[in-house]
Amino acid sequence: MIARLRLPALLTTVALVAIACAETEAPSPLFTGDVSAGNPAVQQEDEGDASGIAPDPRALTGPESQQLDAALEGSPVGCNVIDTSSCLLPFPSDFNTVDDPDSPTGRRVNFPGGQIPNAAGTTFDPSAWNELDGFSPATPILVQVPGLDPERTNLPTERNIAASVESDSATVLVNLDSGQLVPHWAELDARADDPARQALIIRPAVSLTETNRFAVVLRDINGEGGPPLDPPIAYKALRDNITTAAPAIEELRADYDTVFASLAGVGVERADTYLTWWFTVGSPESIAGNVLSMREDAMGQLNGGAPEYEITDVVTESNDDVTVREGIAKIVEGTYEVPLYLDSPDPGARMVFDSAGDPVATGTFTARFVCTIPQAAVTNGEARPVVYGHGLLGGAKEARSSHVQHTAAELNAVYCGTDAIGLADGDEGFAGQVAGDLSSFPSLPDRLQQAIINYLYLGRLLVNVDGFPSSDEFTTDSGAIMLNNAEAFWDGNSQGAILGGAVTAVAQDWTKAVLGVGGMGYSTLLSRSVDFDPFFTIMDTAYPDPLDQQLIFGLMQMLWDRGETAGYVQHLTDRPYDLTPPHQIIMDVAFGDHQVANITADNIARTLGIPVYEPVLPDGVIEEVFSERFYDLDAIDQFPYAGSALFYWYSGTLDSPLGNITAVMDQEWIAACSEEGADEVPPCVDPHEDPRRQPQVVAQKDAFFTPEGLVVNVCDDEPCVAQPRDEFDY
Repeated sequence: MIARLRLPALLTTVALVAIACAETEAPSPLFTGDVSAGNPAVQQEDEGDASGIAPDPRALTGPESQQLDAALEGSPVGCNVIDTSSCLLPFPSDFNTVDDPDSPTGRRVNFPGGQIPNAAGTTFDPSAWNELDGFSPATPILVQVPGLDPERTNLPTERNIAASVESDSATVLVNLDSGQLVPHWAELDARADDPARQALIIRPAVSLTETNRFAVVLRDINGEGGPPLDPPIAYKALRDNITTAAPAIEELRADYDTVFASLAGVGVERADTYLTWWFTVGSPESIAGNVLSMREDAMGQLNGGAPEYEITDVVTESNDDVTVREGIAKIVEGTYEVPLYLDSPDPGARMVFDSAGDPVATGTFTARFVCTIPQAAVTNGEARPVVYGHGLLGGAKEARSSHVQHTAAELNAVYCGTDAIGLADGDEGFAGQVAGDLSSFPSLPDRLQQAIINYLYLGRLLVNVDGFPSSDEFTTDSGAIMLNNAEAFWDGNSQGAILGGAVTAVAQDWTKAVLGVGGMGYSTLLSRSVDFDPFFTIMDTAYPDPLDQQLIFGLMQMLWDRGETAGYVQHLTDRPYDLTPPHQIIMDVAFGDHQVANITADNIARTLGIPVYEPVLPDGVIEEVFSERFYDLDAIDQFPYAGSALFYWYSGTLDSPLGNITAVMDQEWIAACSEEGADEVPPCVDPHEDPRRQPQVVAQKDAFFTPEGLVVNVCDDEPCVAQPRDEFDY
């Protein structure tokens, strides 16, 4: 029988582009997505008659002069004087940028050295950060407000995000380029023991539009009793037009007057503000440019062919190392070669650049693969090729785990995985080092970017006729190509979903991805995840100051964007990068997840306008109505349909706590679940592993992993209730 090659127009085009890139110098990647539509910000309903006009100038009073002298004395040269609790607060701020007419944003980050020392006295080396042209679109916004009483201050919460765009919200986030308000929530650092070092954290509920400038406003901030708190003296001088002899203040005055005028347009009264500042979000070139450049170079090196690979092991029967389940023909393992853009293949490696600032290959990286091949593929062919993304600090071998084998057999799909280096097995020791020394962090996102290219090469191996389809181990009993190689698909869980959104955003060989129990924004995820607990212990020892800890999360996010969904989400579905197809995604979320906070998945859906399946949860599980809990998310109104979707799966687990703590730190969980044996009671059990095992989720993938890619109703108009994982043998 003659093997058939199925290459759709997309793949043919990509192959031709790759050949052209191999023959000539690869062009710089283009960014064709409309960045002006980066988030669904909303106008304030009642802008009122707010004024941004400066009052008549006046001189400092005697007490004000003393306050200012004390503030300036406590603020080292080069630090922002409007918040003297830390040199880098408020964060992020264009105070820590400089003009750069050659960057897409016109700015360049410029953090001072000598900041955030760890217990060993090692300070933060900002050199990797100072190459960026702006801050993260998923940034936490940090400030210290001494004396803040959250009970008397109208702070929006993650359960009432709508309050953040109402006229009485104590926090305001404004896109200065569009004049729109941005939904968000605010929380005091629940892990801080010392109120004097407790950060107020404002978290955007959507991805902030790339290249745009945003203003942050605190207003009507109340302490315990009495009138609103008086603002920091340096800011008060700017707000109230109090003249000073301090260059650190006077140099800011003209810019502040301009911003106050803009804020008046969205109803912010200058005189009511406690603090205001602004920052610029980085460009897609700064965030995704390295990966796109690497992709074009790496795919160009293939000349329209497939990566070199070697099969090292084929397992057809269970042994001490692996169980081959019913319905599975074999487990195939091996290695393949990928251009290496790092100075070594090991943890701690850094990306290498040429004189033009583009990543340059230094050799090859030998990546491993593990593929699960179902019996139906061997017997009948027509198997779907699926690239699998593993969980945190896991590895390629997760592609042969029991739940993957079950799914592969049910779908007649060949599941292949590789190591997400940077956060794979073997990286745990370096991750601990990072927790104790921020300056070592840049290696982690550098390796994750290499991992993205490794995954793209694995996808190419699955669909290119010179790859796996040419191997005897990937042919049917009759000698035909086993794989329906018209298109691959992505299936990833946990870290495989958090990284999977980034991989999918730049993928050319698949357009459908299922992102299981994932989210975006490690700066929000880490403190809410039980997985981070051992690393937080290291961080807490090395950086005991709670303000430093929150700054570290914000600084990490700036580089982590390059290796997780947060940096790519604005181009994940219908505003793709150049030479990249649009994509569809399904997100399957575990309600009350102990490892990946639900709110971070909601942020993806809000950013992309992805609807959620309703009824989301059984009656009585949450107190809020749909429009409050799932702010700005529409319900799916018809099935089947071609698009993206968010599904919640309910296992009976307690609701996630408010704030930056884990589920097991919550008083409700402690009261209900600290008794011996309670960890087996549904309200106490982490549901993180449940969605991927549900028969309905497998059926969902069956309908989605097709060229049409339909989203179907697998819960029959009832809430999606999950069976606990221990009720399955996979």
